[in-house]
Amino acid sequence: MPARSLGVIMNGVTGRMGYRQHLLRSVLRIRDQGGVELADGTRVQLEPVLVGRNEAKLRDIAERHGLTRWTTDLDAALADPDLPIYFDAQLTSVRRTSIIKAIEAGKHIYTEKPVAETVDEALDLARRAAAANVKNGVVHDKLYLPGLIKLRRLLDSGFFGRILSIRGEFGYWVFEGDWQPAQRPSWNYRKEDGGGIVSDMFCHWDYVLENLFGRVEAVTARAVTHIPQRWDENGKPYDATADDAAYAIFELAGGIVAQVNSSWCVRVHRDELVEFQVDGTHGSAVAGLHHCVAQHRGATPRPVWNPDVVETEPFRSQWQEVPANAELDNGFKAQWEDFVRHVVEDAPHPYDFLAGARGVRLAQAGLDSSAQGTRVDLPELTL
Repeated sequence: MPARSLGVIMNGVTGRMGYRQHLLRSVLRIRDQGGVELADGTRVQLEPVLVGRNEAKLRDIAERHGLTRWTTDLDAALADPDLPIYFDAQLTSVRRTSIIKAIEAGKHIYTEKPVAETVDEALDLARRAAAANVKNGVVHDKLYLPGLIKLRRLLDSGFFGRILSIRGEFGYWVFEGDWQPAQRPSWNYRKEDGGGIVSDMFCHWDYVLENLFGRVEAVTARAVTHIPQRWDENGKPYDATADDAAYAIFELAGGIVAQVNSSWCVRVHRDELVEFQVDGTHGSAVAGLHHCVAQHRGATPRPVWNPDVVETEPFRSQWQEVPANAELDNGFKAQWEDFVRHVVEDAPHPYDFLAGARGVRLAQAGLDSSAQGTRVDLPELTL
C-alpha cells in the first residue's frame, strides 16, 4: 500500500540546525525510508515545503535534494490546506510571531527550542495552541540520544537504588574567531540577538532532568562571560555580551541534587562533549551522547586516600559498557517520527509547548539567580 502524503512547512532550513538536523538528517531520511510507519502498518510520507527569507539559498537546497517546493512567502504557505504541519527553526527572536500565525492558520506545530524568549510568551503560545486545539511539540532531542536511552534503561530496571546526585559536564572550546574560525555563529555571543549559553542549554537540562530523574524545584546558578571579545563570520571584532559559561546546582524532586557545568570556554578531557554521572546507593553510571558505562555496588573498588603514593588503581577500566540491545536511530529523526504519529494517530507526545515553557522558565530563573546571587524556587508551571 503506497504511503499517504503529509505536507510540512519547514521555516528556517537555511540555518545550521534547520538544515542539518531537521531537513537533511530527519525529514529527508524519513522520505528515503518510505515514510513514517504507523501502528496499523501503514505509512505517512512527508512532503516538505521550504520557507525562508533568502531565495537563492532556498533554491540551492531544493535543487540539491530533489525538492520542488520552496517559497519566501510564509503567509501563502500557511494558507495552503494541504500543509497541516508547521515547523520552525528560525532564530528565537523571530519565532513567536511565526508560530502565532501558524496557530491562527490551524496548523499543528513542531518547533526548535527555546519556544519563546520569555516565560510569559511561551505560556501564551501554549494557551493559544490549546484554545485552537492544534497539536504542538518542542524539540527534546537529547532524550533520544543513544547514551541517554541506555541510561533510561538502567533507571527503569532499578539499577541505581535510591538516586543521590547527578553531575553533568557539557561544552568545548569555541574559537574566538581571530586566528581560527569559530564553530558557532556569532549571534550566540550577543545577548541582544538572543545569544547565551543559559538560554540555549538550560532548556535542555530542564527536560533531561525532569524526564529521567524528577522535576526541577530550585536552581542556583552563576552565568559568566569568560571571553569578552570575539570575531564574527567576516573577521570583524565584536563585544561578546552574552554569557558563554554557566555553573548550576539544580534541586530535583525527591531530594536529588544535580550539578551541571555548561561552557563554550572549556577544553575537553572527557570521552564525549556532554556526560552525566549518576550516583545511587546501588550503582553509578556515566552517560554521554552515545556511550554509557555502569558500575554496580558489588563491583565498586575500595579507594584509600593517600596523596603520598602514586595512584595505580585503573578506575576507568572498572566500569562496564552498557549495550544498546537495539538499533538506535538519529535522535532528531526519531522525535520527528513520534510527532508525526502524534498528529496522524494521536500517539502520545508529552513534549509540548508547556514542556517548552518549563525550559524557558529554568533558563530565566538561572539568569535571575546569577544576577541576584540567590537560590530561585520553581513551583509547578500550569496553563
